[in-house]
Amino acid sequence: MSFVLVVRMQAQEGAEERALEVIRELAAASRQEPGCEAYVPCRDPEDARSFVFFEQYRDKAAFEEHGATDHFQRLALGELFPLMESRERTFYETV
Repeated sequence: MSFVLVVRMQAQEGAEERALEVIRELAAASRQEPGCEAYVPCRDPEDARSFVFFEQYRDKAAFEEHGATDHFQRLALGELFPLMESRERTFYETV
């Protein structure tokens, strides 16, 4: 079974374009991780501040490795999360 994370985030007003830039860079780096099976960020076409991520990892350990990477620390923790008004995570396993 794969470990899946769905994240819903709402950017602060005025921060949506910078958030999009960071998300694109984060996605490109995350897709290179050996344990990452899918990393799909999406943006609501009617609300530029609203983002949803679908992330699928080989297992929970691969997900935890993702959180420890330099690019996650620098881009997600250091840049993206401070631009967010809200962030909600839900975890799943494939069946």
